[in-house]
Amino acid sequence: MTKVLVTAALAVAVSLPGVALDERLDYDALYRIKDEGLQRSQVMEITSWLTDIHGPRLTGSPNIRAAADWAAKTMREWGLANVALEPWGAFGRGWSNERFVAHVVAPQAYPLIGYAKAWSPGTNGPVTAEAVFAPIESEADFATFKGKLAGKFVLSAPQREVREITTVLSQRYTEKDLEELSNEDDVGPRRGRQYNRANIELARKRLQFYKDEGALAVIDAGRGDGGTVFVQGGGIRGAPGSQTSRESTITEVSLAVEHYGRIVRTIQKKIPVRLELDIKNTFHAEEPAFNVIAEIPGTDKAGELVMLGAHFDSWHGGTGATDNAAGSAVMIEAMRILKTAGLKPRRTIRLALWSGEENGLLGSKAYVKSHFADPETMQLKPDHAKLSAYFNVDNGTGKIRGVYLQGNEAVEPVFRAWMEPFRNLGMTALSIQDTGGTDHLSFDAVGLPGFQFIQDPVEYDTRTHHSNMDVYERIQEPDMKQNAVIVTAFVYQTANREEKLPRKPLPKPQPRRDTTTTAAR
Repeated sequence: MTKVLVTAALAVAVSLPGVALDERLDYDALYRIKDEGLQRSQVMEITSWLTDIHGPRLTGSPNIRAAADWAAKTMREWGLANVALEPWGAFGRGWSNERFVAHVVAPQAYPLIGYAKAWSPGTNGPVTAEAVFAPIESEADFATFKGKLAGKFVLSAPQREVREITTVLSQRYTEKDLEELSNEDDVGPRRGRQYNRANIELARKRLQFYKDEGALAVIDAGRGDGGTVFVQGGGIRGAPGSQTSRESTITEVSLAVEHYGRIVRTIQKKIPVRLELDIKNTFHAEEPAFNVIAEIPGTDKAGELVMLGAHFDSWHGGTGATDNAAGSAVMIEAMRILKTAGLKPRRTIRLALWSGEENGLLGSKAYVKSHFADPETMQLKPDHAKLSAYFNVDNGTGKIRGVYLQGNEAVEPVFRAWMEPFRNLGMTALSIQDTGGTDHLSFDAVGLPGFQFIQDPVEYDTRTHHSNMDVYERIQEPDMKQNAVIVTAFVYQTANREEKLPRKPLPKPQPRRDTTTTAAR
């Protein structure tokens, strides 16, 4: 941005409530942040501990507890204050996969790429049985397979066509892309994914039918191809009942689509196929779920607050690297930079690493309800007036290119000024539109300024998000360093600004939605 544009943006601020005419930048602090964050970064080491050492971090599992204990211990050693694993309530039983072996034993022997679905039981040792192709796509199909599934491995998904890959797997925003994103209108809040009641009921009946018929396991073709398998939880998504783990009563497996297709095509040629599965899944005793909290106390405005956060939990096909060890590591590194650089924030800076995000933003929703306001009633707690802003990272490893303003027009001149020192790093876009799917929504739902950064997509949607390829090797080190520096600068500027960041009008109370038709993610 040219100097003229910056001046124009700041001039607009005169007429906007809560926006100072002169958004002064602390260039000494920015130099120290960049020097520490780019020359002596620990963000990749933090990422390795979260992924390589502690692995996938399902809420309620031993892995997330071990990762949280490590993060808390590390931050205490750095001298951060009030480090704690803050309970937020009941989640349900934890779950972990300890063994997965699957292969075809006849008519030819070959290994299978596959993964157990979370919160489904294992096989209780090696089990060999015939595979049967039994997709149920309508009520009429139940009669077709009645009495034919006992003692069988059921391939439950229809075959799907696998096309050649003609689009790039990795993408970075061009200047034109960012310009278009910046020019998009505010389309209003984005609702969660919609679920058709009839489809949910059919899915529930189908899974129960396989169980009642005596099937040994239910197998589908996971989304993805080329060896990438996207796998999440078992049970019925969007069904009535628990909003947390949705435990399944039958072993559920996702296979690579190419392996699934070979089995189906062999069966369709009237050649029997026998599989052997050896799956050990463990359910863990229910314990209170928690968020990881740490602080850097403020000075003259210590009673006010700036928050930064990311979700700490993950799915289990990979090690939860881009979703969301990347965001968690960036936020932990931001706290380290602030502390190591000796910066003195006026407002208290609080880090929160959320659990339960993959199950519906549960950790951040509970935190906001406990500390700030209940979105169902909009009865405000005292701390609601004290929070300046919450910043979130949860769009993978790609470098930060801007900020989604979440409809908060008054904050644009402020962020425009703060972005200027990072223009040479490619941070140029401010989009007025909302973006959904992650924990800043919990803050926005009660009228608090909550922001998600715009990031280069890289391979997030095409290859890593919720897949077996979500591993350390897909993390991009230069992007991670840049992201930590930008987050640190935005948090520090927010903490030291004379006024809190401007807010949108308070939303109306939001009665709980019918969980049979919507989900957060």
